Formats: sequence, structure tokens, C-alpha cells
Amino acid sequence: MNNFFSVAGKVAVVTGGSSGIGAMIARGFVENGVKTYITARKLEQLQQCAAELSLLGECIAVQSDLSTMAGVDAFADDMLKREPEIDILINNAGATWGASVEEFPEAGWDKVMDLNVKSIFFLSKRLLPALRLAGNADEPSRVVNIASVNGITHPRMDNYSYSASKAAVIQMTRHMAADLRPTHVNINGIAPGFFPSKMTKHIMDHEQDIANGLPARKTGEMADIAGTAIYLCSRASNYVCGHTVVLDGGQVANAG
Repeated sequence: MNNFFSVAGKVAVVTGGSSGIGAMIARGFVENGVKTYITARKLEQLQQCAAELSLLGECIAVQSDLSTMAGVDAFADDMLKREPEIDILINNAGATWGASVEEFPEAGWDKVMDLNVKSIFFLSKRLLPALRLAGNADEPSRVVNIASVNGITHPRMDNYSYSASKAAVIQMTRHMAADLRPTHVNINGIAPGFFPSKMTKHIMDHEQDIANGLPARKTGEMADIAGTAIYLCSRASNYVCGHTVVLDGGQVANAG
């Protein structure tokens, strides 16, 4: 039973890794001995985050724009040149859009779907050779897709493309896991509730009210998301396949 939760010595890629949940997961990995690549679109913020995390371990910044197929391909080509074997892929990069049904634009639909769903599928596809090389029957490589409780229950917000995209991520996680687990690539997901991030900054003024409405009486912290990601990427979760862990302080359970 020793080292069941160890991820030391592994190589990880975290998309959207310069802020919010991505940065929380990246820090957890770096502090636990994972060589961690973080990628995001904004170079200055990305480099700043990598510099801070490099004080704790090994973190490398690689700029990308995963909202287009050209960007996905360019990033995948770069990673495959850098790392022939990749143990962990965290598909976290995402976007949201808010508007009423009557006003919701096609651009807001396509932007969110392209980044939140399409990029996950095609980046995972492109990195499969490196993931398969890293995995074996006793210790498969890992893909963790970041979904959301908004893909499970009514969001109570006008974020239609976001909630639809996250529901798609949950189903895609099941589908891909069943097909790829025999090739030593294990896929699971995490559906976070309220965590401080750029996507929730518009309601941060109400954080305490949100916390008071949760059974846990608190919003998510770095240890919560990083710990769950580490579990899903360690030997302890070898037999967990195709599931999405709801990490929400009881929000979904309390939804009725």
C-alpha cells in the first residue's frame, strides 16, 4: 500500500495552467515532484505563473491558443518534440459566455464549444502516442477532463453554451475512457463547483453567500482540486475509469 498516491517523476501537461483551477492543479503537481508543462494564450501571465511554480519544482511554460485546430496542432507538435512520453494530460482550458436565449450569439456558442469540447478531443487524440508510450497495464497514463457542475444541474445563469459544453465533456469522458483504457490510457473527469477563478470573478463579491448555501459551508480551495487531480493521476485510481468526480462541497447533492 506504499506510494499509492505518489505522482513523483511523472510528466504532466496542464492546459489553461496559468490561472484558476489549472494553476491550482499545476502547483499541486509541481510540489509533488511532477515535471509540469503549463500552457495558455496570454504569454506574460503564463511566464509569471511558471516562474512562481519553478521555485517549488520543475514547471515549463509553453504558449498556445487551443481555440483553433491550427493552435491545437502546433502545441501538440511542440509537446511531442519535447516529450516522447507524457504521463498526464489535464484538459482544463476553457471559456464561457453569458447572454439570454433571445440574445445569445452564434459566436458565443462556437467559441465555447471549440475550446471546451473540440480542443479536448483533438488535443487528446494528438497526444495519444506519447500517452500510450508512458502507460502500461499496471500503471496507465492519465487524461483528466475538467467539466463543471453546470453540466449536471441547472446553472441558474445564462451560460447556455458553457453548460452544454460541460455536459458534453462528461459524456465524452465516458466514451473515450471505454475505448482507450485497453490501450493503457485511463480517462476520468472532475466537475468542480465554485472555485475562485477568472470564470467566477463576476460573482466573487457573493462568495460568502454562496458558501453559506453549500452543505460544506465553504467554496473550493487549491488543496481540494489539486488533491483530486493527484488521486486521479496516481496508482490509487487505476481502476477508476470513465467517471467524473463531482467536487462541489455538496452543491449537486443539495440541488434536489
